[in-house]
Amino acid sequence: MSLAVIIWIIAIAAFLTLEAATVSLVSLWFVGGAFCAMVAAILGAGWLIQFAVFVLVSAALLALVRPLVRKYVSPKATRTNADRLIGRQALVTEDIDNLTAKGAIRIDGVLWTARSADESLIAEGTRVIITCIEGAKVYVKPADAAAEK
Repeated sequence: MSLAVIIWIIAIAAFLTLEAATVSLVSLWFVGGAFCAMVAAILGAGWLIQFAVFVLVSAALLALVRPLVRKYVSPKATRTNADRLIGRQALVTEDIDNLTAKGAIRIDGVLWTARSADESLIAEGTRVIITCIEGAKVYVKPADAAAEK
């Protein structure tokens, strides 16, 4: 076994160890590149060709396969308790104006920063429906507008 093959086997082991330690799809792509470079070394390619094969295969795996793997491996978003508020009615406690970044609603005794989902002005005392939550802000639309649609 040539020195180049041994070096590539060590590289494969190192990348696998790093991947096992991180478990975040960081170095898995380099394992494929090192394996192909090892095959090139077995076939008698020079160091420059081996390194080029390593870089090209690693880059191709990173660019083409990583997005697909992340799509299937990454955990699905977990709903939070706040998600149960979507679709519920609330009372506007401070005029909602997206332009001035003002507005608040109260629901279940909790005061939330509120923004209009459709950029309209919503007066204090209006009943609204919560359409979505982003961070600590709720986006709302007037309840009568939701009933008309």
